[in-house]
Amino acid sequence: MTDTIFALSSGAPPAGIAVIRLSGPQAGPALLALARRTPPPRMASLALLRDPRDGAPLDRALTLWLPGPATVTGEDMAELHCHGGRAVIAGVEAALAAMPGLRRAEPGEFTRRAFDNGRMDLNAVEGLSDLLAAETQQQRRAALMMAEGHFSRRIGEWRLRLLDLSAMAEAALDFSDEDDVPDAQIEQRIGAGIATLAADVAAILSAPSAERLRDGVRVVLAGPPNAGKSTLLNALVGREAAIVSDIAGTTRDRIEAPAAIGGVAFLFTDTAGLRDATSDRIEAIGMDRARAALEGADIILWLGPPGKVPRGDALLIAAQCDHVDHRGHPGLSVSARTGEGMERLVTTLLDRARGLLPGEGEYALHARQREGAALLHRHLMAAGEAHDLLILAEELRQARRAIDSLTGRAGTEDMLDRLFSGFCIGK
Repeated sequence: MTDTIFALSSGAPPAGIAVIRLSGPQAGPALLALARRTPPPRMASLALLRDPRDGAPLDRALTLWLPGPATVTGEDMAELHCHGGRAVIAGVEAALAAMPGLRRAEPGEFTRRAFDNGRMDLNAVEGLSDLLAAETQQQRRAALMMAEGHFSRRIGEWRLRLLDLSAMAEAALDFSDEDDVPDAQIEQRIGAGIATLAADVAAILSAPSAERLRDGVRVVLAGPPNAGKSTLLNALVGREAAIVSDIAGTTRDRIEAPAAIGGVAFLFTDTAGLRDATSDRIEAIGMDRARAALEGADIILWLGPPGKVPRGDALLIAAQCDHVDHRGHPGLSVSARTGEGMERLVTTLLDRARGLLPGEGEYALHARQREGAALLHRHLMAAGEAHDLLILAEELRQARRAIDSLTGRAGTEDMLDRLFSGFCIGK
């Protein structure tokens, strides 16, 4: 028999209200034991909660009875909306823990039950995880799109179209000698359907990265020693994240500083000064790490000579313009000390970043989702290129398996355990 779990699902006490959730077959009896009555389903009711062990009053609270399966977890659920003091919460939880068949929930266990009972698929779970961790409005919007099932519904449409294509392929294989299944026409329809579906999947693969949205757009500041990288980094993030000194080679390693600017998450990286050669082994290691950072950068702010720009899309910065003559320099004149050009630089960064992130009404894909969609696309392309109907049908079957991996129907337990363990208790 499934255990009934309970947990505080609201913020840490003390608080104005504390919401304690129960889920499982004993949720109803537990509510009855505490409140001495069960309220009408899905209607809040005020009740005096008493400890079933000795009848002592615990709190006067709002109670909710939510019979399954039409609940978040797919099970019977109850909620107790108590006063948010520590003693009240401790008393109610102690009374629940003493009841047979009840136990405290593990991190993510409510969401895991929702997944196991088909109330959420893996994409919605990942969206909820991102929503709980969202720190910017852009992160919140994209996570909410995923949590509310926009991507899952797209996958559901793909699955139905795949089933239709597979059915036509089987018909072409099994009944090709029948007069009512014209081979040429059905194979043409299958080919056209595969091409259209493959194009739809390819369009989704161009969606922005959820990792970039979560961790921040990577902006790497690079250039020769004493170019003003550290001073500019500190000005951009609004704090003394990097040591500033006139001594060349002060920055020996990568310094990373996250910042939210204009509702967009950035991860700024200050790097060691780059020069042609050095006899300092530590400085050489720092330069190697700087070059590695450049390779993984979304945006590069290059504070060096325009002729040595490391990448064609780098933003050229004529730094320290308050005391360095940059006449003829094609870059953006900036002084982190006086603020000259900083507003224009920030505007340029935001314009670049927004082109890398989901816009209004769009979602972002995690690496797992991108890998699954890429696998689906490969099988569709292979099916479209197949000249043998048997091979085509097999590729379509593999495409359906790729879709199952996207929704979590074919997930591994280790991956699921790792995902749900990252949730807070009560979710």
